[in-house]
Amino acid sequence: MKNEKEKAVHQVVKTINLKSVFSLILVIIMMISFTACNGSSDKNGDEPEEVKFLLDWLPNTNHTGLYVADSLGYYDDAGLKVSITQPGEGSALSLVAAGEADFCVTFQEEIAAALTSDSPLPVTTVATLIQHNTSGIISLAEKNIVSPADMAGHSYATWDTPIEKAIIGALMNQDGGNIEDVEMIPNTVTDVVTALQTDIDMVWIYYAWDGIAAEMAGLDTNFIDFGQENSSLDFYTPVLASSNKYLEENGETAKKFLEATARGYEYAIENPEEAAKILVEAAEELDPELVEASQKWLSDQYKAEVDQWGYIDQSRWDNFMNWMYENDLITRELKPAEGFTNDYLK
Repeated sequence: MKNEKEKAVHQVVKTINLKSVFSLILVIIMMISFTACNGSSDKNGDEPEEVKFLLDWLPNTNHTGLYVADSLGYYDDAGLKVSITQPGEGSALSLVAAGEADFCVTFQEEIAAALTSDSPLPVTTVATLIQHNTSGIISLAEKNIVSPADMAGHSYATWDTPIEKAIIGALMNQDGGNIEDVEMIPNTVTDVVTALQTDIDMVWIYYAWDGIAAEMAGLDTNFIDFGQENSSLDFYTPVLASSNKYLEENGETAKKFLEATARGYEYAIENPEEAAKILVEAAEELDPELVEASQKWLSDQYKAEVDQWGYIDQSRWDNFMNWMYENDLITRELKPAEGFTNDYLK
């Protein structure tokens, strides 16, 4: 009888031990699964897709929406890991075309040149950062340069590029002036406020940055707005572009990237002060006061009159491309809508 009882007790203990072992194994499996799920930044448990993004130059308020989308987790929400860097050697557009990056900041005139060169680049514009061309010629009010014809007899800091001179020449011609009467001074101006107080009378600027800087410095200035002077010159600058190969192979990723980026710009439109702080945190070398003032000015420019950030109007796009061809700035006439698409916008 004793042996039977001992066997029964041994069997009960063995059963309890097996249950404990199974329970322990189950707990371990659950912990591993939980850790694996929480180890990924994507809510579906997938590894985030990497997107390489190149700026056109130093960080500024043209780029704020990108930094906002990164800082506030909009890219994370889309399952993306986005790196934002400066181009370094070579143009950002060339690097994108070569597959060294996925997206970049560029300009409509650069897209036109890339598509019509002897070795065309397979690239496409997928969104515009700002709805209208905010660039033009700034000068001190005391110089009395209030229209393109008034530029005659004054000095201008030139980059010495064909499109630059073609735009200035066309504006002066339509206003009864002649670009030959402008003193061209080769100069890459980095400080417009200082330049205007030297022997340079006129500088080509983007008003959102250098125009605001001039205001903050207390300078009384005149500004010749290209787009207002000639509707064909209300082109898209700056824009976002990608390579045709990337878009063909990663169409859904492109859509997610642009949707998250749009959220960043929408936030910057509604919250310019907070957006400015985010940009300064990402680029500490920037002047916080200038960034905030520029951000407030641009908040009305990112979308302007359209409902959707990034949207490109074909007629405006085509007008500028035709203008470039008519002024011998590109070697062939581009087809309607060639070089851009709205298909990747939400």
